[in-house]
Amino acid sequence: MIIKTSALGDIIHALPVLDYLHQVAPGVRIDWVVEEAFLELLSGNPLFDRLITVAFKRWKKSPLALETWREVGAVRRRIREREYDLVFDLQGNTKSGLVCWLARSRHKIGFSRDDMQERLNALFTNQKVALHRDDRHATTRYLRIISAPFGVDPSALTLTTDIYTADDDEAAGRMLPQDTSGPVLLFHTGTTWQTKLWHEQGWIALANGLLERYPAAAILLSWGNEQEHETALRIREQVGQRAQVLERMSLKRFAALLKRVDAAVGGDTGPVHLAAAVGTATVSFYRCTDGSLNGPKGENHIIVQSPLACTKCLQKTCERNEECIASITPQAIGAGIDKILQERGFGPA
Repeated sequence: MIIKTSALGDIIHALPVLDYLHQVAPGVRIDWVVEEAFLELLSGNPLFDRLITVAFKRWKKSPLALETWREVGAVRRRIREREYDLVFDLQGNTKSGLVCWLARSRHKIGFSRDDMQERLNALFTNQKVALHRDDRHATTRYLRIISAPFGVDPSALTLTTDIYTADDDEAAGRMLPQDTSGPVLLFHTGTTWQTKLWHEQGWIALANGLLERYPAAAILLSWGNEQEHETALRIREQVGQRAQVLERMSLKRFAALLKRVDAAVGGDTGPVHLAAAVGTATVSFYRCTDGSLNGPKGENHIIVQSPLACTKCLQKTCERNEECIASITPQAIGAGIDKILQERGFGPA
């Protein structure tokens, strides 16, 4: 059993553990415990045996409600239906620790005390794996925990990930522009923290510069909430008919769409990680977070880090926010997109 309940980007970073387990233990059966909001991300994947859904975020709002206790009881029964050979806690907090405690297993494996999110988690695992100094990226950290009982170095294997989207592929194809012979780019302008965002003027300048170099290109603008939708509409108005604001869609359909674009562009946000998980090239920028730690890994992915000395600060608000935004230039992101497109056979006009 793997316990990795949230969030979107973190679950995506953990997906390579599935391929690792199937390579080192052929015939392995894997259950995964996930928060209900991210169930769609994992559903249908043939590498799982069962998905066990928890609803900690919703339960927290009504902890004494009868329905909450009924749902908790149902989860407890599902977890205890099996005796697991191995339980891996890849979340490392108190809630995941409680799930780990419920599981029937002699081997409950998680982070060392120095690396877990919350110290109470230490009460619930009986094998703690210390991370190495160079285990900076989230995927590398998860693989360090998973590989501990097997003794096979993950770096010696070629590991792949995917999001199962078969039922949504055809519908996603209909969303693509039918009148372009050039590259199709997806821009996701939104994210959760103010200090992860870029400015509208930057997105407009980036789009217009790309369309000058690739006149046949098409730009898709995705969004996750009404504020992001309004931003996308304003960018579309300034860029013109080669830009298209996408409709709201399910996570599965969005993943299917991402499989069909030539590159996805955004900040430190779930859609960028989702694009990388389905094999799409990405260009992503980082201000308050560390791209080498949080960004997609591989030659197909280009990271643009703010050059300010205070970058990677992990602050959600900052007095130097405007200066930090301006330190990420359309030229820097555009150069990354050019590199990817030229490798895919698209030359500038």
